[in-house]
Amino acid sequence: MGNVIAQQNADNTASGQDVTSLDAVWCVVPVYNNAATVREVALACRKHMPHVLVVDDGSTDTDVARAFAGTDICVVRHAVNRGKGAASMTALEYVSAHGGTFMVTIDADGQHYPDDIPSFIENLDETAVLVGCRDFTVADVPGSSKFGRKFSNFWFRIETGLLARDTQSGFRAYPVKYLKELPLATRSYDWDMEVLVRSAWGGMGIKSIPIRVFYPPKSMRVTHFHPFFDNLRISLLHCRLIGRILLPMPHKQLVPRQNKDEINMSLFKDPRSFFKGLLTEHATPTGLAAAAFVSIFLAVLPLVSVHMVVILYVTSRLHLNKVMALAIQNICMPPFVPALCIELGHYLLYREWITQVSMQVVFWQLKDRIWEWLVGSLVMAPLLAAAVAVVVFFVSSCFYKHRQVVSDQTAGPVRSA
Repeated sequence: MGNVIAQQNADNTASGQDVTSLDAVWCVVPVYNNAATVREVALACRKHMPHVLVVDDGSTDTDVARAFAGTDICVVRHAVNRGKGAASMTALEYVSAHGGTFMVTIDADGQHYPDDIPSFIENLDETAVLVGCRDFTVADVPGSSKFGRKFSNFWFRIETGLLARDTQSGFRAYPVKYLKELPLATRSYDWDMEVLVRSAWGGMGIKSIPIRVFYPPKSMRVTHFHPFFDNLRISLLHCRLIGRILLPMPHKQLVPRQNKDEINMSLFKDPRSFFKGLLTEHATPTGLAAAAFVSIFLAVLPLVSVHMVVILYVTSRLHLNKVMALAIQNICMPPFVPALCIELGHYLLYREWITQVSMQVVFWQLKDRIWEWLVGSLVMAPLLAAAVAVVVFFVSSCFYKHRQVVSDQTAGPVRSA
């Protein structure tokens, strides 16, 4: 699609005609109380696209419609602030009703450069969402933004099995047709994450587009992100998404999957690729720590005789490293951990310890101890899982750093020709 548009633009330019091939592509600028920057951003976008829509999400600092009087920029207003996701959904309905096939979104706070819009236009794809990957090597990038991007990318990997470079960027391009088919429930900042996850579940590609970014000094920075409430919404979203993943139900496919052939997991067709895929699957320090946490948490629970099956199922659904999960769960093999859980559970229920610990008391009377085991494991599981995950993270981090040093030393100095 991008190549077609680029060729049409080139042909029209060469013939001296107006460039009209972008008539089906709209630029959307959601805004809430960004009076100092929204006009400049939208007018800069208009230089690159014939259709620009500003969605005023209940701004109180200026009359947004009046700010664009005398221009051909469209303005839609919410009477009250409803959230960034709600503004995006309003834009989606407007663009669709006016025949738009693609929607390019950009933040109104001046963080993004509208001059990067052509990079999106050149790569438009009706089967993919394009996401701008911000350059965090520039000055004044908040530490919270760096951490937030890593945190968000991690959960996207867990929920989809795909790698993404910047899942928090608001500079994006969506195919309208498929975006309208997604069952999106969120309407605030969590919308940005939900739309990416559900797009990936539907088989759409998630493609990164390098973009520039500008962060003003902290004293001049304007943000409407509420650290407590918005982080709570995002956390609840991830809980819902994880819960959906664990259900043994396929996702509705919008387009054929883009990543079917990434790893050949057929044991009989290609055993080498099969085992290599198992060993390297989400094998970053964070990914290995996550696999260890899930494995230990489940291994501590009284899932008698089905621990391995449950661990394999959950780690498969969450795209975690199965080799790590199956190996680390041996820490919880009987008798020590189950006995500790029973002892703890007995104390929590009866406020006294089991003073005579023996195989007969703990295991031969197991049917009488299962409730104590469950109660104790609900306390022990998250604590032990967290402790093991921390150890795995630091050990694997040291390993990766050592391997990188060895790799650099082996490569040696670069020789000029």
